[in-house]
Amino acid sequence: MRALHVFMRGVTRINEWIGRAVSWLILPIFVLLMLEVFQRYFLGRPTVWTNELAQLLFGVYAVLAGGYLLAHGGHVNVDLLYGKLPVRARACVDVLTSVLFFLFVGALLYYGGSLAYESMETWERSQSAWNPYIWPFKLVVPLAALLLLLQGIVKLLRDLMILFGVEPPAGSAGENREGA
Repeated sequence: MRALHVFMRGVTRINEWIGRAVSWLILPIFVLLMLEVFQRYFLGRPTVWTNELAQLLFGVYAVLAGGYLLAHGGHVNVDLLYGKLPVRARACVDVLTSVLFFLFVGALLYYGGSLAYESMETWERSQSAWNPYIWPFKLVVPLAALLLLLQGIVKLLRDLMILFGVEPPAGSAGENREGA
């Protein structure tokens, strides 16, 4: 059981670290967009690269934050009845609906990996006026899917522990759900 607890805490710590690191991407995205506004409207000289770079960075931000969001219960949830259920009943619902989660993340991992591999093989570029390489950004998708899959496994294990009356380890996913 100790190895399972170490695994659960380790995966959550990795997603915590990545989520916190990636959150800092908002600052350069903001600066890039403000630079574009300044260049376009005050100097009359729009750039060809700022919007595209901001979009690429936002894509990295959005997909890599998935594991962090899952660890903190931040994903969208239909909460009409779910929030009123006791902790054990919520864990049961989560276990039952985890099949859908794993199907989605499995498809994301498989197809995202396939697209990233094809993109790397051809050194894919964006085909815009700036024309940057986009294969590194596409490579982030399967990495993010893997991190989300691992956090999903942690969440499933935690829900099963709650369902069977076993105390989940501190420092694993979902502690903030129990008081809701």
